[in-house]
Amino acid sequence: MQAETFTYQSEDKQAEIFTFKWSPDEGSAKRGIVLLVHGMAEHAARYARLAERMTQDGFVVYAHDQRGHGKTARQPEDIGYFADDNGWLRVIQDIITLHDIAHKADPSLPIVLFGHSMGSFLVQFTLFEHSKKFAGAVLSAAVDTVGPLRLIGIAATHAERYRLGRRGRSKLLNAMSFGDFNKPFRPNRTDFDWLSRDAAEVDAYVADDKCGFIITTQMWLDCLHGFGEIARSDLRARVRHDLPVYLVGGEKDPVTRMGEGMKGLAQAYTRAGLTDLSLHLYPDGRHEIFNETNRKQVMEDLMHWLLRITE
Repeated sequence: MQAETFTYQSEDKQAEIFTFKWSPDEGSAKRGIVLLVHGMAEHAARYARLAERMTQDGFVVYAHDQRGHGKTARQPEDIGYFADDNGWLRVIQDIITLHDIAHKADPSLPIVLFGHSMGSFLVQFTLFEHSKKFAGAVLSAAVDTVGPLRLIGIAATHAERYRLGRRGRSKLLNAMSFGDFNKPFRPNRTDFDWLSRDAAEVDAYVADDKCGFIITTQMWLDCLHGFGEIARSDLRARVRHDLPVYLVGGEKDPVTRMGEGMKGLAQAYTRAGLTDLSLHLYPDGRHEIFNETNRKQVMEDLMHWLLRITE
């Protein structure tokens, strides 16, 4: 695998987006491109192992540190912060800008969009208007809706933003969002046991100073509004009906309501008219299915699908 990094300027000129590019070894044939969108409070470098497996079968993988994350967040006050306004839409545009960069580099290759957790919500939203740009989509730890508690969260977030400011970090909001995730796995060894059964993977996350941070009140508002939009059936119906979609996650993931949110999303896409859906839920798998104890099988199953849709 060949690895390089670069930055690109966002369309609104407000951010320099740090990006990884992993490619097959020199001289190897290229089969396709995967654009990988990471989750909340993590960063793109964590997907190097998955990217290496993809490059073995000829895929070029791009993964950017989203605004407020990783090396794109250049100042401490930028961590967990999208933008002063329209943050969700600006982050969506960053994905499209990266698509255009990847397409320009290899115009003949099909492009697959991959999102994990918050990244899967961003991917769902991206597909509302841009599904024709992609050969397929992978949604890891995705849900159909975050439910009525979202409205309570919005009200609480407005109050906390008033109290702490746009860049304030609310322990209350963090507890409301993540506080119950560890309960199914008591007695807990860490605050992040819900991520994976692999203790080494959990420990690596805990030790990573670019992971597990509390996001800002403004980013919470951006996300909560975006989460509401992904549940709209009228927007979901805009996704082209022949787009292959791969849904993957664990049956013990509290973020997806123990997999029920993924089943609900598969049903919602079916109602929207999509005809090429694959749902893979792994028994006992937690939130980060590609960092789980059975990750080799999870990666092989994904590669089988990627090879099929890029034939």
